Amino acid sequence: MPPAAAPSTPQNRVLPPKDRKAFTELLAQYEARQLTKGRKTADQILKKFPDHGETLCMKGLILVHLGSREEGVELVKKGMKKDLQSHICWHVFALIQKGERNYEEALKSYTQALRFDKDNANILRDAALLQTHLRYFDGLVESRLAILKQRPHVRHNWVALAVAHHLNGDLVEAKKVLEGYERSLKNVPDYDVEYSELLLYHIRILEELGEATEALALLDVNAKSRAIVDRTAIMEYRARLLSSLKSADAMNAWRALIEHNPDCYSYYRGFLSNQEIDLDSITEENRPQALEILRSFSAQLPKANAPRRLALVVATGDEFMALVKQYLSAALVKGIPSLFSDLKSLYRDPQKQKIIEETAEELRERYAAERRPDSSKKSEEPTTYLWTLYYLAQHHSYLSRHSQALSTLEAAIKHTPTLPELYMCKARALKRAGDLYGAAKAMNEARALDGQDRFVNTKCGKYRLRAGLVDEANEVFGMFTKKDAPSPGADLEDMQSWQYLIEEGDAQQRNGKPNLALKKYYAVERIFDQYEEDQYDFHGYSLRKSTLNVYIDLLKWEDQARSHPAFVHAAVAAARIWVALYDDPSIATKIQSEGSPSDTDKKAKKKAKKAAHKDKDQEDSNKKGATGPEDKGLEVPTPKDDDPEGIKLVAVTDPLERAAKLLQRVAGLVPHDVNVCFAVYDVAIRRKKYLQAVQALTRARSVDPEHPGLHIRIVDLRKAVSSLPEPVPSPSGPVLAEALSAILSEEVSLETYNSQYLQQHSTSAAAILASARVSRKLESPRDEVESLLFTALGAEVELSIETALEIISFLREIQSPRVDEFRAACDARFELSTVFKTRDQLAILRKECGGSGDEIEESDKVEVVG
Repeated sequence: MPPAAAPSTPQNRVLPPKDRKAFTELLAQYEARQLTKGRKTADQILKKFPDHGETLCMKGLILVHLGSREEGVELVKKGMKKDLQSHICWHVFALIQKGERNYEEALKSYTQALRFDKDNANILRDAALLQTHLRYFDGLVESRLAILKQRPHVRHNWVALAVAHHLNGDLVEAKKVLEGYERSLKNVPDYDVEYSELLLYHIRILEELGEATEALALLDVNAKSRAIVDRTAIMEYRARLLSSLKSADAMNAWRALIEHNPDCYSYYRGFLSNQEIDLDSITEENRPQALEILRSFSAQLPKANAPRRLALVVATGDEFMALVKQYLSAALVKGIPSLFSDLKSLYRDPQKQKIIEETAEELRERYAAERRPDSSKKSEEPTTYLWTLYYLAQHHSYLSRHSQALSTLEAAIKHTPTLPELYMCKARALKRAGDLYGAAKAMNEARALDGQDRFVNTKCGKYRLRAGLVDEANEVFGMFTKKDAPSPGADLEDMQSWQYLIEEGDAQQRNGKPNLALKKYYAVERIFDQYEEDQYDFHGYSLRKSTLNVYIDLLKWEDQARSHPAFVHAAVAAARIWVALYDDPSIATKIQSEGSPSDTDKKAKKKAKKAAHKDKDQEDSNKKGATGPEDKGLEVPTPKDDDPEGIKLVAVTDPLERAAKLLQRVAGLVPHDVNVCFAVYDVAIRRKKYLQAVQALTRARSVDPEHPGLHIRIVDLRKAVSSLPEPVPSPSGPVLAEALSAILSEEVSLETYNSQYLQQHSTSAAAILASARVSRKLESPRDEVESLLFTALGAEVELSIETALEIISFLREIQSPRVDEFRAACDARFELSTVFKTRDQLAILRKECGGSGDEIEESDKVEVVG
């Protein structure tokens, strides 16, 4: 955040002329960051006038900059009480609140300051930045208009007003402001980038208004005069505008873009859309035309990959077979490792998946025949056969054919034992098969082949985390993190690596350490909070530099930033932990008892803290002696983490409130994510927020009405509402009853509802588990629930490793004596998996993988895929 500007000179009515001059010097000294002189000047004034509010505030502001925050804030508050009608006092108070990131209150203080000095440019500017940051666009328009009236000759004031109207949804006014401003410009230098960006922004406004003709005219005039310097932007705007006008020239415009960048998929989509062909909804009528267009581009641009890849999306049947064979063989000859990732999206069509498999097998047989000593045909390089095996291994692994994938990889490794990609693929196949320790071991073998490759090292650390080997994973991460960092994890957190934080949080949760998991999930939240804070600097910078289109896109991205899968995952996972802590407070008690440090540990920590404090004092003293007092700024320094293990965190008294606060930040951004809906429900039902709970289930039902998790929660909600001592009062009661009735009619008993659900989904292990949970909730005998769960082992039932682990966890939850029986059956069914092994067997596997073999957790907490 840039340094705050000094409050403007007051029209002081209290101080005599001599002291008023001293106060003016105080403001200038603060503006120049002459903090020591400023403090002395303030003391001189306060010696004569100890109750002068403005001087008290200014001294407090200087003290905050010098690092004495508590003393400075107290002085500011004292000064505020002495003079509540001073715009300087309110301005200073706003600066303090802004430094504390209390933006709502800071804006209120700026508003108060403007009551007493409505034309103050500094206050108006700061208020406008806060209004943008808080998305108060109505007030932003007023502030920007006031600033423009004061200083109409300043270029970016006009731009700022246009942007304010744009953000407020008034595109017509934004257009008028830009037109008026452009008419006033004279002698604009050639190739002025800022003016070019302004013109492109103007064209964007016209395009959003639907005034394509006017936008195209503005674009053509300024493109010919070279006022717009971004040639690619000119071509893109021109193609879009001509398409919207249904112009015959649009096709040539899109063709020019494709020739400019032959591998940009959006250009081909634009060209086809101009021909009224939507690639996302191809019909049998326009399919031949689309294929013909893409073939012509492939012939015209032989080095471009995009038209050939898009043709695979469009083609079907024999045409697809011919195209994919050519595409596959060309990529395998080149040895492209990412070929499977490229084609994976086509597997959504079972027919295309079958054709790809047959084609790849045909190529493998051909290349294998060419490798035989008696073969006279040697048309391809030996590596072509290797990459074919690599592709087929990925193919079989993706389709859960684990044995085929591993046997194919063994053949590939025998062919070339020094290729890291083969061991990485083997690790992925073993992970999907349920052998997490074997996967971590294979990934470590890949790392050993290229120790300098950060990507492979990162994957090795990730796979160790998946296997629960947290310390061993950090050893790998430590090879590339700062050596002077407290730990590799701390350095990765400083670098905002949310990928690492998510993986370690999940690993700690599976290892039975929810305190450490919560610490990682909340670190992810802080990263996204920092993303939000970082945009503040751009509210002024982007307007001054006229990077307007990128700025508007930035604001739109920021509004949706917390819909990112990483934040959603962290919020949902943390909410689940909070719910577990609420349901079973003994978890927190156990963590506290295990985490309580001994007297020796306490003394060692106290000694280390004292030594560190002494070193810091010495360092500060050296800095002060060498360069004078350091400006600490107005922002609150990051507090030291006094709870690195999360022991105090899990001991809080309001776990549900914390969970609700987290989920509130994502529920509105991803309303149709079933995991978010379920998390919201789990929290709401415990907080007795029944309307919020039924709304969450209604959203989940609109996404997947047959989801097993939904089935469990519908029964839970019906039981919770029916067991209330008194009906929910109006107006919530009738709304709740109507919504619940829409989900599950009152005429249907819960037993009947559960039985019908099981009959409809008798071949789904997840549905069987859901039905068993409901049966237990309806107080069915334990032996009946056990018998129901064991039907998941039937040959006709689709049972995944993850669901099997959940069933084991539920059997343990109901204290079933048949846990080991079910585990043994799963161990026999999933031959390659190790997650169903006994504790002693897991300890041996852990040691082979580089772990200590201690503290082996129950295998139902292991995550196989993700």
